Amino acid sequence: MCGLGGILNRRGKRISGKEIIAVANAMEPRYDGRGGGFAAYGIYPKYKDYFALHVFLDDEEARKKTEEYLKERVEIKKDEEVPTRNIKEIPRQHITWRYFVDAPEKFKEEDYIVETVMHINDCIEGAYVASSGKNMGVFKATGMPCNVARLFKVEDYKAYCWVSHGRFPTNTPGWWGGAHPFNILDWSVVHNGEISSYGTNRRYLETHGYKCRLLTDTEVVAYLFDLLVRKQGLSVETTAIALTPPFWKHIDRMPEEKRKIYAALRMTYAPAMLNGPFGIIVANRNMMIGLNDRIKLRPLIAAENGDFTYIASEEAAIREVCPKPEKIWAPKAGSPVIARLNEV
Repeated sequence: MCGLGGILNRRGKRISGKEIIAVANAMEPRYDGRGGGFAAYGIYPKYKDYFALHVFLDDEEARKKTEEYLKERVEIKKDEEVPTRNIKEIPRQHITWRYFVDAPEKFKEEDYIVETVMHINDCIEGAYVASSGKNMGVFKATGMPCNVARLFKVEDYKAYCWVSHGRFPTNTPGWWGGAHPFNILDWSVVHNGEISSYGTNRRYLETHGYKCRLLTDTEVVAYLFDLLVRKQGLSVETTAIALTPPFWKHIDRMPEEKRKIYAALRMTYAPAMLNGPFGIIVANRNMMIGLNDRIKLRPLIAAENGDFTYIASEEAAIREVCPKPEKIWAPKAGSPVIARLNEV
């Protein structure tokens, strides 16, 4: 039942958060109020060279411990409370703080930041990192997306890529850290459905140093994209095959060379394969990706108009901001929709 939305301007033009709020609001019947959120790319041009850590903190003690740890690990260029407004629909449960940080030069900065995030989530009680990429941020909470947008003043931000989510959780708790999008570095994921392979995926990721602590199955998808694309160097297209490979009966019918490639991917990345009914939108600083499970048990619609690519759970949500798209279609099961910035 969850509702997904995504907008990418392929020329990198930044647009107001009002656009993605309209997309999210059009799917309100899909939500039950236990989680909403937005990911935005291009919102911190002044600090675009620094990792922006958005952190949920239960109290001042958690904030103190987090800052002590960060000062040992990174150079903090700027820190401040994330601007919010008081609204009755979402009582303030956490301090929301952002830190713009730089990793030490002697380390591989992305691996170093991932290690930092994993430590905070795993070892500092009452602290959870909501996002950790450059020139981007995640804004999420327990509540309806319209109210999450009001809480974090999403309409005041401008971004060239927006992703939204409204939850209807069926088997995981509704809490701020468990709301979507899930993020690591500049990878953000929103998900409708269920990742029934969560246990296998989690064990596989933990052998590579990732720690799943946010109590929601979607968390593994963000880490899998980071592992396969950033760390192991697979293309996004190949990663999509690894995560949602064809059934063996289809692989067996392929021409020999293609069959060998697909069989090797399926065997090599068996622990990374995503099972269950799902539709997902994945974004990073260069692209936006839409992907369904192998038999399309959850809806996903894509559209293009001029320099814009749209992905959503419902056509009506796209038409809310783009009434007459030049092209609109339902992606095939297991086949990714990939929209890239023009220079990428």
